[in-house]
Amino acid sequence: MASSASTNPAHAHFESFLQAQLCQDVLSSFQGLCGALGLEPGGGLPQYRKLKAQLNYWSAKSLWAKLDKRAEQPVYQQGRACARTKCLVVGAGPCGLRAAVELALLGARVVLVEKRTKFSRHNVLHLWPFTIHDLRALGAKKFYGRFCTGTLDHISIRQLQLLLLKVVLLLGVEIHWGVTFTGLQPPPKKGSGWRARLQPHPPAPLANYEFDVLISAAGGKFVPEGFTVREMRGKLAIGITVNFVNRRTVEETQVPEISGVARIYNQSFFQSLLKATGIDLENIVYYKDDTHYFVMTAKKQCLLRLGVLRQDWPEIDRLLGSANVVPEALQRFVRAAADFATNGKLGKLEFARDAHGRPDISAFDFTSMMRAESSARVQEKDGARLLLGLVGDCLVEPFWPLGTGVARGFLAAFDAAWMVKRWAEGAGPLEVLAERESLYQLLSQTSPENMHRNVAQYELDPATRYPTLNLRAVTTHQVQDLYDVMTKEPGRRPSDKPDAGKPATGTQEELLRWCREQTAGYPGVHVTDLSSSWADGRALCALVHRLRPGLLEPAELRGVGALEATAWALKVAEHELGIPPVLSAKAVVAGSDPLGLIAYLSHFHSTFKNTAHGPGGPEGPARQGFPGTSSAVLFLGKLQRTLQRPRAQENREDTGGKKPRLEGEAKTPSTEEPPVPESDVPPTPPSQHQEAGAGDLCALCGEHLYILERLCADGRFFHRSCFRCHTCEATLWPGGYQQHPGDGHFYCLQHLPQEGPEEDGGDQGPGSQDLPAAEDASLPSGPSPATTPPEGTRAAPSPGQPTQPTQPTRRLIRLSSLERQRLSSLRLTPEPELEPPPKPPRGCAALARQALEGSFVGWGMPVQSPQVLATEEEQEQSVSSSEEEEEEEEEAAGETMALGSDMEQALLTFAKNSGTMSKYPTWQRTLLRRAREEEMKRFCKAQAVQRRLHEIETALGDLEAEGMKVELALRSQGGSPEQQKTLWMEQLLQLVQKKNSLLAEEAELMITVQELNLEEKQWHLDQELRGYLNQEGALKTPADRQAEEQLLKKLLDVVNQRDTLIRFQEELRLSELA
Repeated sequence: MASSASTNPAHAHFESFLQAQLCQDVLSSFQGLCGALGLEPGGGLPQYRKLKAQLNYWSAKSLWAKLDKRAEQPVYQQGRACARTKCLVVGAGPCGLRAAVELALLGARVVLVEKRTKFSRHNVLHLWPFTIHDLRALGAKKFYGRFCTGTLDHISIRQLQLLLLKVVLLLGVEIHWGVTFTGLQPPPKKGSGWRARLQPHPPAPLANYEFDVLISAAGGKFVPEGFTVREMRGKLAIGITVNFVNRRTVEETQVPEISGVARIYNQSFFQSLLKATGIDLENIVYYKDDTHYFVMTAKKQCLLRLGVLRQDWPEIDRLLGSANVVPEALQRFVRAAADFATNGKLGKLEFARDAHGRPDISAFDFTSMMRAESSARVQEKDGARLLLGLVGDCLVEPFWPLGTGVARGFLAAFDAAWMVKRWAEGAGPLEVLAERESLYQLLSQTSPENMHRNVAQYELDPATRYPTLNLRAVTTHQVQDLYDVMTKEPGRRPSDKPDAGKPATGTQEELLRWCREQTAGYPGVHVTDLSSSWADGRALCALVHRLRPGLLEPAELRGVGALEATAWALKVAEHELGIPPVLSAKAVVAGSDPLGLIAYLSHFHSTFKNTAHGPGGPEGPARQGFPGTSSAVLFLGKLQRTLQRPRAQENREDTGGKKPRLEGEAKTPSTEEPPVPESDVPPTPPSQHQEAGAGDLCALCGEHLYILERLCADGRFFHRSCFRCHTCEATLWPGGYQQHPGDGHFYCLQHLPQEGPEEDGGDQGPGSQDLPAAEDASLPSGPSPATTPPEGTRAAPSPGQPTQPTQPTRRLIRLSSLERQRLSSLRLTPEPELEPPPKPPRGCAALARQALEGSFVGWGMPVQSPQVLATEEEQEQSVSSSEEEEEEEEEAAGETMALGSDMEQALLTFAKNSGTMSKYPTWQRTLLRRAREEEMKRFCKAQAVQRRLHEIETALGDLEAEGMKVELALRSQGGSPEQQKTLWMEQLLQLVQKKNSLLAEEAELMITVQELNLEEKQWHLDQELRGYLNQEGALKTPADRQAEEQLLKKLLDVVNQRDTLIRFQEELRLSELA
């Protein structure tokens, strides 16, 4: 066979074509192949059929079989589905090439233009399971033998472009290099078609090429005229990519990849990095491909401090411009980060070179990401219609830490090709556009988990990919503005601007009317306005009682002053309704902040206005749940108070058991947080400490607080920009901070100063604290009837009684029947003298991580055995080009994508015996892949949460700035017309509602952060515990047994906390369904 390849020129050209690793080599070898066979490149599917018929070569048969299998799918109609359609594809990136493949298989004539002349991007892309199967089906293993042979599924952009380029050439796509698309040329006269404006000097056939479909894949910086782009802006985010030369030495093969580690759930790693190198990162990823590829997010202040940036500029382009970046400092920066992440195992790091021969390192800004408002348009002039579609980055710029770019890019390419097929079938323009926009709505929601599991059945038909497909989600009426007939008046379509005359939250009169209805029938309560009627506190207490009967009884207000009643109502509303105060009790009673009171009451209105309320008994709305109330806000509030309680208990012990005034805050009668019983407190208001800020001054900076700027924490008001960790200046979120009793500063849990020796020196994240019981977390879904015990039923500890340092003071607690019932349903950690808990379940992912052993060297885990990785790399090095081994690789990939219960049980059995693992390399690799997939999922989830949190923070800042202007106008323009004042008030109420909505979403995201932290902590504890469990009992020392017991207790505690979160989320889901 080898002699045949050397004697037959066509065979030799084909082998060169397969092995070519440069763009020009691919083109020249294919040109030689076509010349040897007497064919003309770019002839479409007929060219492919002639090429296949004339090249009767053993090495090509397996490739023909794969391409034929794809082309024979019924959707392509044997290449006749779009036989009369002429397409122009702009851009030879992965998405443009993939779209060209589908259009060619449909039988369309496809011309592709690309402004570059070579592929030089080394950056590595993460691949979803369906993209792996899709590329294998196109012959990826034939063109690139190392395709997906490691523990992480990825490929460099350059390699992906090369293999797709080879496919489009075989399928007869006509490609022009060094040609830039600058715009469209409408038909000059009736009967002619649409052309492209190209530079610098296109050949005549290309310049005169008339097409009826344009697919733009030219990147995010070029979007064809007519498309509207929306900016999604977050906090300043500076990404850095770097590629180092991969020499493929034995030492390099043993260095494990890092699928992704993020500060949001693994703060200890980044703290160690900061202490060791002075580098402050948010996340880091390491892939091993043609190069050693690192990508990380760096903080601006760190780059300035280390001299990477010369000067701090507010403009992003100027900040990261070449004149402001010091190349030598940037190189030192990335070398130090890469060395630390890999424990220096890569040796001397040499930079790979980019297209200009410079070190392949780049600092870029992804603060703002662009997204097209629509994915397609139709333009018509003189009867000539042109269908325009977007794919790739010009459709949606991907958020790189999520690893979704190429996967969603391929999905968009399939959807665009399906649109072209429907266009060629004669469907109406509006119908085609409506279907395409319906698919576009699904794109941002897609993930490997919510698509069809059987990736082998994916075809061009979107029904084979999307389980919840509704091609009529967007109607033809909604896409009329996407159909542009240039001969008609532009005003023929109805305006799509929202009706500015309809306020979203209702007028001030509507708010007053609702408050009257809710407080009607309560003795002594007469609401006639939104200021003085609330001064005695009774109206506010009545409102709270109507919304949640049982939390507050009107009889309890006898003999209570206005200030005390108001403070009590504010506290109950915050703790049990999830409505934080925006003004102090003093301001309500004095009537000094009417705008703040209106904003506060509007929160009640927007939350409960659609809830049908009864007469205020136990069968009222509390039993039905609250559609507008954020259960996440309630849960995080209780979690934050749980965090503060240990400090408060320490203070009480330090004062000899006397409860200081600060802790005398009003406990609701609903036995809040039953795990830690406290002495009975009569319904008295919070301490005057709450009134310190008075609502209009920031408790930290002392500057004025406008209504939308007010953030309430621990009874005081702050600017969000001021409420940061005293050490790292990170934004503090509910459930993730504490106030130090010594210095009074607020800290994130990672930097909270410890007053004594800590038992656990591990990561102190938000997942490390005790979570409130699920019964507390789910108050909105069930009533909390009043259970106010009589005075003296709970005995307080004796002031002078000594306390043991390791055991809390025991107190006699007398509980009501309801309290006893609640307490019996709690899951409490067993005492040491009880029977030890059962061994925690070992999932397949955990066992896979155990098999990896040394794979997390960069995460602070010790290297124990590199043989596993060495074996895997040896398999990668010895990849064969035979068809049999290729099919074995596909079967192994199939195991990775979908493991049944029987197969997983078999893997568990073999994983338990470390001696058998080396005998089953395919299963071993399956375990390795499963482990990395789990890490990648957690990393992607964390990055999505972090990105959204940053977007919310930016949006809140914009709302605050806009609210400040409106509030100043309302307070200063006393002589303005009443109509103008009403308009300003409506604007303020709309802004308040938007803010409350964002805060509710932020709380839900923080619940996810808690979950991620607990997952990470459980993984580390599980790994450490298994090291002790796998030791022989005779070899264990007493210290080992004690450490094992402590780890087991910690692991059980984390599992219980995760169970609390899971039950909370399930109750939230059920309440939403109800």
